[in-house]
Amino acid sequence: MASILVLNGPNLNMLGRREPAIYGSETLDDIITRLVAVMDELNGTLEHMQSNHEGDLIDAIHAAWGVHDGIVMNPGAFTHYSYAIRDALATVQLPTIEVHISNVHTREEFRHHSVISPVTVGQIVGLGSDGYEWALRALVRRIEKARNH
Repeated sequence: MASILVLNGPNLNMLGRREPAIYGSETLDDIITRLVAVMDELNGTLEHMQSNHEGDLIDAIHAAWGVHDGIVMNPGAFTHYSYAIRDALATVQLPTIEVHISNVHTREEFRHHSVISPVTVGQIVGLGSDGYEWALRALVRRIEKARNH
């Protein structure tokens, strides 16, 4: 049974209101409800947190060590400049998949680079809120394969 921490960064609490043409009409609560159902299907557990504050996200990453088996994270704008979040992920060494609702590679130039992705096992971009589910399923599969080898 896998335990996954889902982290969401700044402004993701505003999903459903924030630029719906880009981010869709689903709220973060809608997404989390769906992810909890997926984890029930996969016989796992899910904890989630959203914060607009970098330090809170870092504290959650640190607290995940020894508690969770992996992390699914949408760092929001922290993707592009938070070396502190990158270092926290590198420190705990939990397999992490980075998720972005929009295709960041087709948007403004500053969104094209992630300082987080070098310490993740993968990145899912541009699949809307479905990207969270695919990240969750892929991460659980990866964890289960690692346990069986």
